[in-house]
Amino acid sequence: MAKRVAVILSGCGVYDGTEVHEASAVMVHLSRASAKVQMFAPDVEMMHVVNHCKGEPVADKRNVMQESARIARGEVTDLNDLDVTAFDALIIPGGFGVAKNLCDWATKGKEYSVLPQMEKVIKGFHQAKKPMGMCCISPVLAAKVIPGCELTVGHDSECEKWPHAGVAKSMTELGCRHMNKNVGEVHVDKKNKLVTSSAFMCNAPIHEIFDGLGVMVSEVLKLA
Repeated sequence: MAKRVAVILSGCGVYDGTEVHEASAVMVHLSRASAKVQMFAPDVEMMHVVNHCKGEPVADKRNVMQESARIARGEVTDLNDLDVTAFDALIIPGGFGVAKNLCDWATKGKEYSVLPQMEKVIKGFHQAKKPMGMCCISPVLAAKVIPGCELTVGHDSECEKWPHAGVAKSMTELGCRHMNKNVGEVHVDKKNKLVTSSAFMCNAPIHEIFDGLGVMVSEVLKLA
C-alpha cells in the first residue's frame, strides 16, 4: 500500500518561509515512491516578509498558510487539522521560515520555543513511533521537542562549504547528539525514528542537495 506522508511548510521562500527547492525535491522523491502526500501549514502571520532580491525585510504582512499554498499549488491544509493517525510519516523541509514561523529560533537562539501546534504534531508522531524526516534548519524543531535525540545539520566546523556550522554546535549544547554528515548523507536516529539531512546548510551544487533529500525520503519511507 502507498505510504501516507504529511509534509509541513512554513511559507514560500528561503529567507522567510520554506526553501522552495527542498520542498520540490521532497515532493518529487515522494511521488517517485508512489507516496500519498498532504501538505500542511499553520494559519498564522509570518514573523516578517523578506524582499528576496535584497535579502531585507519589508513592511508587508503575510500569512504562512497562504504563502505555503504557492508551493502546494493551492492544496494546503491548516496544521491544526493534521490527524497523526491518518499518516505513516512526517517530513519538514527547511528554509528560514522554520526558524521564524514554526519556532522562534531566529530571534531567540537557544532560548527558543516551538509553535504549539507544531510541537503537538511532532510529539504525536514521536509517541506513535512514526518516522519523521527533517532537513536543513528544520532539525532544530526535533532538538527542542525530542530532548537528547540524534540529528545532523551537516558539519560542526565552519568553512566556505559549511557556513552555518554554528547551528551544529548549538544542537550539542541543547543536549542532542550531532553527527557530522555530508550533503549526500543522512543520519537515522533509530530510537526516535528521526531522519535528518543537511540540504542547503551545505554550500553544494543543487543536484547534490536534490540527491541527498532523496536519501532522506527513502530512509523515512523504509521506517514507515
